[in-house]
Amino acid sequence: MIKVLLVDDHNMFRAGTQRVIEEDSTMRVSISTDSGKNAITLSKEDPPDLAVIDLSMPGMDGIECTDQLHRYFPKLPILILSMHEEPQYALRAFEAGASGYLTKRALSADLIDALMAIYKGLRYLPESLKEEIAIKTLEGFDTKNIVQSLSKREFQVLVLLAEGFTNREIAESYSISVKTVDTYRARILYKLDLRNNVDIAHFAFKNGLLQT
Repeated sequence: MIKVLLVDDHNMFRAGTQRVIEEDSTMRVSISTDSGKNAITLSKEDPPDLAVIDLSMPGMDGIECTDQLHRYFPKLPILILSMHEEPQYALRAFEAGASGYLTKRALSADLIDALMAIYKGLRYLPESLKEEIAIKTLEGFDTKNIVQSLSKREFQVLVLLAEGFTNREIAESYSISVKTVDTYRARILYKLDLRNNVDIAHFAFKNGLLQT
């Protein structure tokens, strides 16, 4: 049996995803948890063969969880599940070490197809995202190049600022100091040529970085 790590902070969605996975006779969910930190700890005790990780979670998000899992399990195939259909998020997921990216609107059959693909060593992207990334690449994808100038943590702080979180709340979420968040915010404003948090929110909304 293929052992699957399942990480999602929404209990009902996680339970439904587990049912879909275990309908396939070759897979079972060996670890089901609502946080990235728990996922790291439990995986060290019982290493999984595959991982399905929610992108947007409080505390350690899916990108950071993927990055940390790959430090301990470099060959672990990871599928990121997300509400975001924008290519920037898929690209960030692959940069962190994910093998596949699937939106939560996908069909159950798509989830199984994605898991089997990455288990075989392939990469997985929905056709719609493949097409969008190809089109944007041909057009120059200026927005992608701007966003890609941000570090992983700067990108995370950008999204949380745009969603209305305070610097203190962000600091507590990532266990860093408020001063460090201030530094990340200053770098974001400089790199994106923005002036304040309102500009950050407008930028994020315009470029599809917010969950709607």
